[in-house]
Amino acid sequence: MRKKKKSIHIWDGNVRDAALSILLAVDKNQAYSNLLLNQTINKYHIEAKDRALLTELTYGTLQYKYALDYYLEPYIRGKIEQWIRWLLRLSVYQMVYLSKIPEHAIVHEAVEIAKRRGHKGIASMVNGILRSITRMGIPSLEKIKDPIERIAIETSHPRWIVEMFVDSYGLEKTVAMLKENNIPPKQTVRVNTLKATVGEAIELLAQEDIQAEQSKVIPQCLNLLNGQAARTETFRQGIITIQDESSMMPAIVLNPKPGERVLDMCAAPGGKTTHMAEIMKNEGSILATDIHPHKLDLIEENCARLGINIVETAPIDGRKAVELLQPESFDAILVDAPCSGLGVMRRKPDIKYTKREEDFDRLHEIQLELLDNAEKLLKPGGRLVYSTCTVSKKENEGTVEAFLASHPEMKLVPINHLPKQLLEAQHEGMLQVFPQDFGSDGFFVAAFEKVK
Repeated sequence: MRKKKKSIHIWDGNVRDAALSILLAVDKNQAYSNLLLNQTINKYHIEAKDRALLTELTYGTLQYKYALDYYLEPYIRGKIEQWIRWLLRLSVYQMVYLSKIPEHAIVHEAVEIAKRRGHKGIASMVNGILRSITRMGIPSLEKIKDPIERIAIETSHPRWIVEMFVDSYGLEKTVAMLKENNIPPKQTVRVNTLKATVGEAIELLAQEDIQAEQSKVIPQCLNLLNGQAARTETFRQGIITIQDESSMMPAIVLNPKPGERVLDMCAAPGGKTTHMAEIMKNEGSILATDIHPHKLDLIEENCARLGINIVETAPIDGRKAVELLQPESFDAILVDAPCSGLGVMRRKPDIKYTKREEDFDRLHEIQLELLDNAEKLLKPGGRLVYSTCTVSKKENEGTVEAFLASHPEMKLVPINHLPKQLLEAQHEGMLQVFPQDFGSDGFFVAAFEKVK
């Protein structure tokens, strides 16, 4: 008689089992870890202490996948099923990178999971491998003689990404960036200046036992030192919105003025759209377009929560926008373009394993098509900002240079309205922020003007 397979629930109170389920889903379905993690936390109403550990285990194991495989290699004989490898990675991550969990507890929990998901033979193998590691230790990274390979394994980034960054930015800056990618991101929010001052927002959060500090880089940005922004009444009332500090730069650089007609060409989920509306004091008009119609709901929900009524949404592919919108009819345009996302790898560690070198040519073409349409829709004398959340020179400086070469009516202009430390870092109207600069996402911004 065939044995009935055990059903595995993603949440039964067992944090490690839930983390393993998320890791397997990311691996099998190419799903985004951050989305799966949030869905799991929200669906099962996971408590704060378990939520923190689940996040740490999921992101940490993903972030250090290559290093964990290196540590496991001497102890694994032959082929093993993928779920067992992920269970071993999860366990070794706790042994190597977390100091508060006793090794015997890690081994015991892994063996119990192996029994539930497999059988006694698998549990015995998992037990043997992990106990061998506790006795004999992990292999030293110093055994890797090739410096690029050692950096790739230690920081767990594909070798081609390491080589690309070293070619673009040198060894020192690359190592700093790769290490920063493995540090959990800060929780940052933007204060909705239509409803409150920065000081008032800090006070309201304090009343909910949330400690917040004003950023030293972006004045409207708050760093949250505890709690969850999305669960606060301050968030529900539209006084704050969740956004990374770096991604607040494009709206500030574009500096849309009250009464202007503005286009946000790749707008969803609406963080930059609503930021522009706040800068405009909710006066004028913003057309927020996106290729994915279902994502426009997110923009409208954000606007409703924040009390913004100058935004209109439309399901438009920015590469064909000029066919649907009136030429030279916008005062200012933001093109926050689709990109490789190499600047947000600490938020989405799975990105570094799924991106391919050939992706850059396709993205570069899309970015140029978007900019070409934006130029046609921009009034003479109008302002255009191009931004990405990547640190790839081909997508950033390369796209800007190619756009300027085919559009002599467009000129790069100095970036203004940002703090002095950022203005000093710009180069000919282009600004590349790295993750290690102030603990935010890697981000690129370039500012143009259409010559009259």
